[in-house]
Amino acid sequence: MPEVPSSLAALLFLLRPCFTAPTFGTFQALMSGLICQTGQRTVCGMLVGARLGGVWHHTRAHRFFSRATWCPQELGLRVANLVIERLLEPDTPIVLALDDSLLHRRGRRVFGTHWHHDATANSPSHSVAWGNNWIVVGIVIRLAFLDRPVCLPVCFALWLPRPKDLARGQSCPERPSKPVLARRLVDQIAARHPDRAIHVVGDAGYATSAWRGLPAPVTMTFRVRKDAALYAPTPPRTGRRGRPAKKGDPLPRIARIAADPATCWQTVLASRYAKSEQVPVHELDCLWYEALADTPCRLILVADPKDHARAQLALLTTDLSSTPAQLIGRYADRWCIEVCFQEAKHIFGVGHARNRTPLAVARTVPFGFLGMTLTILWYALHGHHPHVVADRRRHAPWYQTKRSPCTADMLATLRRTIIATQYLPGQPTAPTPREITAVQHAWAAASA
Repeated sequence: MPEVPSSLAALLFLLRPCFTAPTFGTFQALMSGLICQTGQRTVCGMLVGARLGGVWHHTRAHRFFSRATWCPQELGLRVANLVIERLLEPDTPIVLALDDSLLHRRGRRVFGTHWHHDATANSPSHSVAWGNNWIVVGIVIRLAFLDRPVCLPVCFALWLPRPKDLARGQSCPERPSKPVLARRLVDQIAARHPDRAIHVVGDAGYATSAWRGLPAPVTMTFRVRKDAALYAPTPPRTGRRGRPAKKGDPLPRIARIAADPATCWQTVLASRYAKSEQVPVHELDCLWYEALADTPCRLILVADPKDHARAQLALLTTDLSSTPAQLIGRYADRWCIEVCFQEAKHIFGVGHARNRTPLAVARTVPFGFLGMTLTILWYALHGHHPHVVADRRRHAPWYQTKRSPCTADMLATLRRTIIATQYLPGQPTAPTPREITAVQHAWAAASA
């Protein structure tokens, strides 16, 4: 078993209840291998990264994902508890960003694969790709040493495609939609923290009826389509006989509200995308009856500063207490989950695994995402120091504007801490030239 730094070992030990004793040892080794590996993060790549390629048989690593007794959802919820307890103040609301991402795979026999739209494609000819589509819920936090919000992924669900043998129009209850899967993940987090306020943020694709009947401490804020059918709030009882009205009069379409000269715009100072600016905002109480029934909502319209007749952004929220500036900033912080996907794929190698069985496919991607979350959590608790940025600027002097560490710097710091632990002073035997050369190469590659 490779040596693990005490700070990282203490963090991983808090996840011990998710595993049996033998499986926990494999978990520690593969997590260290995921962090230390600079090449492909396949299952065997993690084993090589942990320097166990010639010690363990590769089937031990594969069995951890395909047969071992552990649940990625329970592991993700425990990691979420660590993030909330260690990085958030007790009275701070929990902000959850949700979205889905396509992980490319090859082969027809890989579990859960289908043709999906690839939003990251550079050309229309590659806009559809074969792979797995994962719904991810992450905790949005702000760290003292960063000037940007960070999304830490904690809960995951694999969206399964519609069976091919079903005729068009037939229902498939065992294949829930993406918003329904996202709602289940949010409910799991809310059940673990019933006394905390939780703000959910998503794009227009998740603004559906799946969010009807949210618990009291949970609010949702989504971008809404401009043709959404909105209604005035429920009118008061008239005292007449008959069923009372559940919704008010229909409201005009969002584009007409923005273009109406009678619309009252107020200017607010909103902070979004690392800058503060004055934006014209219109606030309106409403109901989205088709999706959320009689749940009170607010419509936040952000107009183009150069043309108030054109709505630049339309937000629908069940949060009735936050100011429009706070809601605009909260939705802007949702972008950090897109950055999370890019860093997870290209820095942490999420999606490199080539397994095909259902249980293995359902575990390797959450394992990689949680490795990213644990790395950032470890860096925030134990690894940050001003010399990290200074060292990076010394080796790359062309980064004149670099003032804070990036995710790659955090990963390199943890890699080098793990490498240094392997070669502690006071060992009974002197290292061989081969071992010295190996650690020199590993140290140089740690920042790759």
